[in-house]
Amino acid sequence: MGTDEDASCASWASWWLCFAVFVALVPFQLGAATSPLRFAGEPGPHVSARSLLRAAGTALVVELAPIASAQSVSGEEIAYTLRFPEPEHRWMEVEAVFPRGSSEPLSLRMSATSPGRYARHEFAKNVYAVRVFDGRGRQLAYSRPDPHQWDVAGHDGTVRVVYRVFGDRVDGTYLAIDATHAHLNMPATLMWARGFENRPARVRFERPTGKTWRVATQLYSTDDPLVFTAPNLAYLMDSPAEFGDVTVRTFTVADPSDGSRGPTFRYAVHHDGTDADVTAFVENVKRIVRETAAIFVEFPDFETNTYTFIADYLPYAGSDAMEHRNSTVLAAPVSIASAGQYGRLWGSVAHEFFHAWNVERIRPRSLEPFNLEEAAVSGELWLAEGFTNYYQALVMQRSGLSDLTETLRNFASVINVVAMSPGRTLRSAVEMSQLAPFTDAATATDRTNWDNTFVSYYTWGEAIALGLDLALRVRSNDAITLDDYMRALWRTYGRPGGPSPGTVAVPYTLQDARERLAEVSRDRAFAEDFFTRYIAGHELVDYPGLLAHAGLVLRKQMAGRSWLGDVSLAVGPTGARVSAVVPVGSPLYAGGVERDDIVVAVDGQNFTSGTQLSAILHSRRPGDRIRIAFIRRGERVEADVVLQEDPTVELVPAERLGQQLTSAQRKFREAWLSSKQ
Repeated sequence: MGTDEDASCASWASWWLCFAVFVALVPFQLGAATSPLRFAGEPGPHVSARSLLRAAGTALVVELAPIASAQSVSGEEIAYTLRFPEPEHRWMEVEAVFPRGSSEPLSLRMSATSPGRYARHEFAKNVYAVRVFDGRGRQLAYSRPDPHQWDVAGHDGTVRVVYRVFGDRVDGTYLAIDATHAHLNMPATLMWARGFENRPARVRFERPTGKTWRVATQLYSTDDPLVFTAPNLAYLMDSPAEFGDVTVRTFTVADPSDGSRGPTFRYAVHHDGTDADVTAFVENVKRIVRETAAIFVEFPDFETNTYTFIADYLPYAGSDAMEHRNSTVLAAPVSIASAGQYGRLWGSVAHEFFHAWNVERIRPRSLEPFNLEEAAVSGELWLAEGFTNYYQALVMQRSGLSDLTETLRNFASVINVVAMSPGRTLRSAVEMSQLAPFTDAATATDRTNWDNTFVSYYTWGEAIALGLDLALRVRSNDAITLDDYMRALWRTYGRPGGPSPGTVAVPYTLQDARERLAEVSRDRAFAEDFFTRYIAGHELVDYPGLLAHAGLVLRKQMAGRSWLGDVSLAVGPTGARVSAVVPVGSPLYAGGVERDDIVVAVDGQNFTSGTQLSAILHSRRPGDRIRIAFIRRGERVEADVVLQEDPTVELVPAERLGQQLTSAQRKFREAWLSSKQ
């Protein structure tokens, strides 16, 4: 056991309690893989020592947190100090001390990627005024082998680096500093050193002069409210922080598997509303937390028995949300007092909190361990993100924060996007997932053809989840559902935990996901067929047939209406400029119209407004051949096109169409969409 453990034990009044904890922990360090213990009475893999200790009581876990951290680290801790001399100018100073290493050259790094994101973000671009010293205070020279690295030689075994970093974006990825707060994503903030990945870290926040800022973070707390620790680099980089005038609401929720215990939740929000607004908002966050936990029938093993929501609802915030191990970042350019925005804000809460199970712990092998230096290529994002999207809608419905009309509108939109996208015929859901480094908030100056070649893994994955949930329910008479599938993934890959905080011991592969479906459905042929056709293939499930079991009708929304294509047109006095890629298969595509062309006449008629254009189209029927004229780089071009029927669908309850809802349909719908608490 390390120095931190010895110090903790020495501070306890009863030395035998320390010895008992040591005895309890040893088997999990030496032979956890073969432990026969089970959690909450269910069959499944072993549980961590922390899970067992947590069951003994929240207070005990809080005391033991430093010990559990120390077991996974080696060497002295890295010390970070975060200073804010001029927050109004949107920069901060970071000091990092890497102690008692060898005298070999040390490589300091800024991350190029961030946990929760899949593209590169090049955080080193905002770092400047870098100075490096050794343990005796001598300033040292450094070299730059690449844009993200500072190599330091000739030190005495200790390296101290001081630098400034600029930040002006409030979202889940970057860094933002101003006179009211500091919003910190650690990869955008902290340098780290190669070879120190398993060292613990201590982070000290220094308040700006005259400020009373406080910290909200998932980092381990200490007796000092401005000092926090992390057991290793993985946990540190996955621990965002809000430092400012935050309003905090704290609540506890009983674990569904054992009502005598449960984690603590903190909702820390930086906003321009009132305290009453926050209180009202958080009441419904509780409903989301309870409804999500009911799906898995237990909470994850949060390392400090605490989960933190960090929210920035400000006019200048970005619109973003980002999951982390025991916390999430939520940002939106709205006021928390804007009741009309609540549905969207709660939807983000539901999505990110579901990630505490799915992706933070039920984690693809392609993302574990997370690579801070290169973009990750993962073929499982349709499951990690898309299934989470589906459960966002389901949790909102089950908790009463969305009504049936809104939920069905969402599902119809998902079906429309996937069914109508040309990209679906070119790449599978797995291949779309692998494109995330190019599409997940990645920036480029050259144009792409994504509208014709890409379908978001969020949307396609949601469509797959919807189809799989309905298919499982129909074929088993509601005895087997997607909830059962998620619980199976949780028992096998999420619950076992990892060798150290912030790590996953049993990440899954695509084949693993297929095997769990065969296990849950009790039908390998079904699982193989579903994966082959709808996940590795390009087919769509039979949504109309499956939805009919819930008394829902999938029908054409604009039946009989003519359609030129789902094309982005900016209509003005000179015509309609095509402002985006024209979809393959649309009438305009067949007529040769492309982005930047200006359509000036349709069926021989000029128009100067969208209303006029719609009137022209609505006077014709699907199948009619019309002539269009457009300007391409100064030249007038004419072509014949054949109008199609608008393929957009809507999802409508059968009873609203005057149909009688059967008892079987009513029972199916309630089992699917009603609360599970």
